[in-house]
Amino acid sequence: MDFKNSSFANKVVVVTGASSGIGHATALAFAKLGAIPVSVARREQNLKELTEECKKYSPQSSYLVADLGVREQAEQVIHETVKRYGRIDILINNAGIPLHKLIYRVSVEEVENIMRVNFLSCIWTTFAAIPYMIKQNASDKNGTTIVNVSSFVTKVIPTHETIYAASKYAMNGFTKGLWTDLAGSGIHCVLLHPGAIATEIWGKLEEPEAYDGKKYSPDVVARDIIDAIIHKRLEVVSPRNDFKLKLARVMSVLIPSVVRMGVANMDPIKPEHLQWAKERAQAGKALGD
Repeated sequence: MDFKNSSFANKVVVVTGASSGIGHATALAFAKLGAIPVSVARREQNLKELTEECKKYSPQSSYLVADLGVREQAEQVIHETVKRYGRIDILINNAGIPLHKLIYRVSVEEVENIMRVNFLSCIWTTFAAIPYMIKQNASDKNGTTIVNVSSFVTKVIPTHETIYAASKYAMNGFTKGLWTDLAGSGIHCVLLHPGAIATEIWGKLEEPEAYDGKKYSPDVVARDIIDAIIHKRLEVVSPRNDFKLKLARVMSVLIPSVVRMGVANMDPIKPEHLQWAKERAQAGKALGD
């Protein structure tokens, strides 16, 4: 994809989860196109290094340190961005944390935490951004964009990914609702589903991952995000040209029972797992204790 003639010059782009992986690659990609990325995450040193790299292409690039799982901090990211630059053209809700864990081991507190970061942070930033974007669109006919980065696990849910998938399903429903709710506002919404991407998340899984296939560079997702914005696509699976992802998506719709069987065979729930859960249930213990 050649984006050299795209019109991103001086567009203010907020990228959450930018300290590594997809967010890092996306912020840098926009900087190279002349946009002004505002990189957001918790790890300040990572953000400093990323912003210095971005400034080589876009001198006004900056960053904000924030815990997106805290409502006040998520909302402040948007308010501070508009205070700095007077506008917000693109919001990329990419912040997320993994939870690859057998359901019997998951606690309610873990579920609440992952919903705050993976879903509610998206709600908080989007709700804060919409009024600014509507006001901005009244005088700028180019419009604004919100990109919500979901996951391919909402198409095919692997074993141990139930709660992570639930957090991303919530984002899916929210985004698809915005397609109609924001009609006429000048705000375009993109829902993006990355497949297996080579990020540090793979090293943060609580339990062993059965998947051992190809992992794509985060740069691939960054390019697909930019392409989706340019062509005003609504929903994108990334990488867009991956045949296995396309096939899995079709099969999940047409023959879901076969897909479930394949997932169960790839990473089965072992008899000892169930026996352990039964013993804990008999002892009156809650999940995740």
